[in-house]
Amino acid sequence: MNKKLAGLGETLKGSGLLADGNLVKLFAVTVVVFVAMSAINPDLFLTTANFRSMAFQLPELGFLAIATTFVIISGGIDLSIVSIANLAGVAGAFMLAHARETEQTGVELAATFALVFAVSIVIGCLCGWINGFFISRFNIPPILVTLGTMYLFTGIGLVLTKGRAISGFPDSFLVLGNGDVFGVPILLIMLVAALIVAAYILNKTPYGFKLRFLGSNPIASWFSGVHNPSVIMKTYMLSGLLAAIVGIIFLARMNSAKVDYGNSYILHAILVALLGGVKPEGGYGKITGIVLALISLQFLTSGFNMLRLNAFYKDLVWGALLLLVMVINHISGKRTLKLKGK
Repeated sequence: MNKKLAGLGETLKGSGLLADGNLVKLFAVTVVVFVAMSAINPDLFLTTANFRSMAFQLPELGFLAIATTFVIISGGIDLSIVSIANLAGVAGAFMLAHARETEQTGVELAATFALVFAVSIVIGCLCGWINGFFISRFNIPPILVTLGTMYLFTGIGLVLTKGRAISGFPDSFLVLGNGDVFGVPILLIMLVAALIVAAYILNKTPYGFKLRFLGSNPIASWFSGVHNPSVIMKTYMLSGLLAAIVGIIFLARMNSAKVDYGNSYILHAILVALLGGVKPEGGYGKITGIVLALISLQFLTSGFNMLRLNAFYKDLVWGALLLLVMVINHISGKRTLKLKGK
């Protein structure tokens, strides 16, 4: 099996799939966006307060973008990640609200915090397992499965909360979402650590190797000895775990939980993945590209806020940008194939 995997890996390298000219272009785009926003209003954009604000906002989208990247590399899509995040957040919110009401302190409060993390992550993994089960066992297209579970998980959250927001958590828990270490937000440190781990998993582990094979050619990966259903299950469970972390971040930053929070993050996470160079067909993607895409889009978002752009116009811009990225990637892919043919 290892010899077959190695052979397939050499085939991928020979095909040029692992070459990435997109990073240079993306870096240039990031610089252009930064310069443009700085020129429009330097008094607002080039301030410590603005960069600090961006550092606190980045982790939510960052974790969802990592989850989306792994799923798209597998050749799938996960439309349920925000619903998973909110459901995991709601479960944690009940425990945190109880801790505040009962005025827990010390060891008891620390145990509650640990339970919040554990329960939220278990819920996220379970939701991811449900997605992976239906996709791998019944061969249902991922977009249909995750569309259905998106409504399922949201519905469960609505039943639990009756549509109301849950708020009022212990102040010591909110430090996670609003605190810093030597001026660097705690959440940003968590995101950087997650990006490093994600890059290692994708590039240095057998799972990452198999994931890329699966996304590039499921039939070839199966005949090379890769157990595709197992890789799919792991991928969607990883996506659910990352979504659960986002649910905890929602709690810590917003001091509340609601089942319909952050719906636009689905579009943003997909946009980050595609802008970062992940192939929509699956099989290829780099964490470096995700980092650059996150930074450039955060610059844009900050600029939009600075210009007081209406939220409806923001969605219009993100949708148009997503379409533009897909068209450019398609044209670039066809051009590359033609050059190889020559």
